[in-house]
Amino acid sequence: MSGIITRRNFLRGTAVAGSGLVLAGCNQFDFLGSKENQVRQVMEQANVLTYNVQRALVGDQALAREYSASEIRQGQRPNGSTDPTTAEYRFLRAQDFANYKLKITGMVEQPLEFTLDELRNMPARSQITRHDCVEGWSCIAKWTGTQLGPILDMARVKSGARFAVYHCFDNIQRTLTGDILYYESSDLVDAYHPQTILSYGLNDQVLPVANGAPIRLRIERALGYKQPKYLHTIELVDDLSSFGKGKGGYWPDVGYDWYGGI
Repeated sequence: MSGIITRRNFLRGTAVAGSGLVLAGCNQFDFLGSKENQVRQVMEQANVLTYNVQRALVGDQALAREYSASEIRQGQRPNGSTDPTTAEYRFLRAQDFANYKLKITGMVEQPLEFTLDELRNMPARSQITRHDCVEGWSCIAKWTGTQLGPILDMARVKSGARFAVYHCFDNIQRTLTGDILYYESSDLVDAYHPQTILSYGLNDQVLPVANGAPIRLRIERALGYKQPKYLHTIELVDDLSSFGKGKGGYWPDVGYDWYGGI
């Protein structure tokens, strides 16, 4: 537990010390968008150190702590996008996601698609875990879904694949040239981790839109922004440089830690 606090405090403390900003939301990290920013450079070096050290010290299958039901004391606080406005998402939402499909593409022998009903009918795992936001708040909740690893096995991931890229419906940022859609990625260790699930349930209820309906990925050993909501495609790749600004995720593209481990 102390590792979680130390890591989060390091990231936040570094940003505050370098900028003088009082953090009130994720957009307070906008200054990290500049590659010349010294705070960003320090954080990027820390990211590499953290990834290598954590992978060396923590076993690939080590589990995140799970809690008892009595420790759920409040509803899951939404983070990031809470009401995507892309046309495709609104269309699916209006139909209660009856036509939703999750796609598995990229470096796989067999591209696959799964409807929401098919995902719900697969063996399920429920886990009560703590969501840690980089902003400094945490929330314990029960997540229910199907494990990602067996789904990747069905698609038969090719030997050269190194990362899973998670494409989402939500337009996290609107610009004059169009919407920027949220995406994230992980290595295959986290993709195959037994607690990495495609969640469709939250606290014994259907996953709400504000929390990522119909499918939200849970990577329980990572910070909140590594839990992409509104997931529609998982793409297996050997390199992340062709996505966004090449850092492996919307927030990593503006300076957040790519690994985001806790």
